[in-house]
Amino acid sequence: MSTALVLFSGGQDSTACLAWALQRFDHVETVGFDYGQRHAAELAARPRIRTAMASDKLGADHVLALDVLKQIGGTALTDRRVIEMGANGLPNTFVPGRNILFLAAAAALAYRRGIADLVGGMCETDYSGYPDCRERTIRAVETALDLGMDMKFCVHTPLMHLDKAATWRLAEALGGQALIDLIVAETVTCYEGDRTHRHDWGYGCGACPACALRAEGYAKYAGRVGAP
Repeated sequence: MSTALVLFSGGQDSTACLAWALQRFDHVETVGFDYGQRHAAELAARPRIRTAMASDKLGADHVLALDVLKQIGGTALTDRRVIEMGANGLPNTFVPGRNILFLAAAAALAYRRGIADLVGGMCETDYSGYPDCRERTIRAVETALDLGMDMKFCVHTPLMHLDKAATWRLAEALGGQALIDLIVAETVTCYEGDRTHRHDWGYGCGACPACALRAEGYAKYAGRVGAP
């Protein structure tokens, strides 16, 4: 029986990845990370989304504490600070090493559970320049995991070369309008964790870079490019 472990945050991308995995594997488990993010909206969304996507293929959920990222701090995702570009050319929403740490922790969990396939929503097409979202980073980490645990892992990144509009289209292909509606109603991508402002594309502050990217992708997907 084929089994996968999905890195599942409760956001749009990881929800699409969960749907992708459920179509390709016999058994799917999920893992989320409490890393001291400045809002808990994504973590709160995870069980609601899992309940809506429940099937005989969907197995256990795991939440791992990685608050070392909060202890290191210095980013707008772990500290209360204005979102802006840093002197290094990266937005201060970049959490150094986050995806590397996530993959290492997920692989350690997968090792204990006899799972070789990991699925993550990393993407180098529509992203904020985060170096740990690039395919060469993921492949390098995959190699390190193989060597460090003496086990052959496969890190699947189905969104790696898709823009946000294509991610919406993929979700529709995987789950039809029901999955689109679920993504709009329940997933959280907003850096502020805003669950009070509802838009065509979902909930969010509408002003942060994550909301802007999601809104632009939805407008393109819905054929309303340039619409407010």
